[in-house]
Amino acid sequence: MNAQIAVLGAGAWGTAIAKVIADKGNDVVIWSFEKEVNDDINLRQRNSRYLPDVELPEKITSTMNIEEAADGRKFLIFASPSLFLLDTLKKILTVKSIREGETYIAVVTKGFLPTANGPKLIVETMEDYLPGFYQHSLVYISGPSHAEEVSRGKITGLIAASENAKNSIRFRDLLKSPGLFVYSSLDVKGVQAAAAAKNVIAIAFGMLDAIKSIGGSDMFGDGTDSLLLAAGLNEIQILGKALGATHPETFTSIAGIGDLDVTCRSIYGRNRRFGREIIEKNILEPYKDLDDLLARIREISYLPEGAAAAKHIRVLAEKHKLKMPVSIGLCRILNRELDPYEFIRNFFEDLR
Repeated sequence: MNAQIAVLGAGAWGTAIAKVIADKGNDVVIWSFEKEVNDDINLRQRNSRYLPDVELPEKITSTMNIEEAADGRKFLIFASPSLFLLDTLKKILTVKSIREGETYIAVVTKGFLPTANGPKLIVETMEDYLPGFYQHSLVYISGPSHAEEVSRGKITGLIAASENAKNSIRFRDLLKSPGLFVYSSLDVKGVQAAAAAKNVIAIAFGMLDAIKSIGGSDMFGDGTDSLLLAAGLNEIQILGKALGATHPETFTSIAGIGDLDVTCRSIYGRNRRFGREIIEKNILEPYKDLDDLLARIREISYLPEGAAAAKHIRVLAEKHKLKMPVSIGLCRILNRELDPYEFIRNFFEDLR
């Protein structure tokens, strides 16, 4: 393979990122865990499972050999879900170009990673595993985006955050296109905290949306949505500050309020959908608690990253003594400790 760019993860977002880069004339290899997806990309230039109805350029190829995908690349982008990200990383640590620090690495995954010392942000955890060349050099890419729109060229903005400004610019230039605006940031921790926590708020937002749709209360309206959105943004800022965010404006940028808004309101939002289905389909009923849900998450036809993030945020909130009623309440719902209707009613009553 002659491609200089690889994307590890053939889900919707990884595929959309690969398409943006390939549309600019670059050869891109995607690592796919699933043979069905791998063959679909190579034989039909499609990813029918995760990004249906989008034709992929011929410059995209797929492989199921992760070492082959990673070796010798100039740019490597991790797009595996947070639940599987560490396993993906560990599989490429012996690759020569990684061992020698020859590859620029970015990650687009949102969430936290479990460690022996509790949940941590993604970039710091990955840097603990990677060779010393990569300390303070990884790039974290986030923003209000949906694969379905980005893959079709709809105007979208992202932020490439890194303590290494040159690496941020490298990935900014790699990704920017007529439909994709990419901005640089030095606030790696703030951007990561916002990206992870907004998915939790979006699940709660989806629950409220469903309760409104089925007429569960005549007291909830558009203003109620905004009240929840503002409360969620406040929690994101509280968490980001506790985890070491360096720039307050991160939370009023597209990395903060922008990403939160689109995740809560868009029809493409998986976490919003999950929240709605908690109410409309009683989707939590088969699971005894949150750990059971996460262990069997593949039973759901899509991946709500906010479910794992809720568990980690509850631990972090307790550790740092943070007041985060939306996030902790949502975690209790997913853990089958709290009825969702009771949570929604009591949350707004407590704001009085």
